[in-house]
Amino acid sequence: MSKKLSLLFIFAICTLSVFAQKKDDVLGKWVNPSGEGQIEIYKKGDKYFGKLAWIKEPNDEKGKAKTDVKNPNADLRSKPLLGLEILKDFVFEDGKWTDGTIYDPKTGKTYSCNLNIKNDGQLNIRGYVGISLIGRSESWKRAK
Repeated sequence: MSKKLSLLFIFAICTLSVFAQKKDDVLGKWVNPSGEGQIEIYKKGDKYFGKLAWIKEPNDEKGKAKTDVKNPNADLRSKPLLGLEILKDFVFEDGKWTDGTIYDPKTGKTYSCNLNIKNDGQLNIRGYVGISLIGRSESWKRAK
């Protein structure tokens, strides 16, 4: 009985330390699957956000900064893509970041989103409409 209790105690301590360490593990720069963009995830208060920190082609054919032309809000269409906040309002609970949104500047659409770091160290992004079962996932690698 005491051996089981000891193992349970060790497991509980390890589990707590894992969750404590993971809270800010999402911070830093991540590369999207196509390699066309780097997203920097940062914290504001207790919530997590992400912005486009680097894009492969920041300028159009005329040399001007590409802007958020697909944004449904006409007032925001002149905003440069570089520096655009695309991840918003994530909270950390139970080892993952939930209740946030992801904005896709290629379509101008915003989706509900959850994030979690997989065992291989990649960031799993799950964007969805309504319920998480109906959506799309992709994995981002940490920028070097």
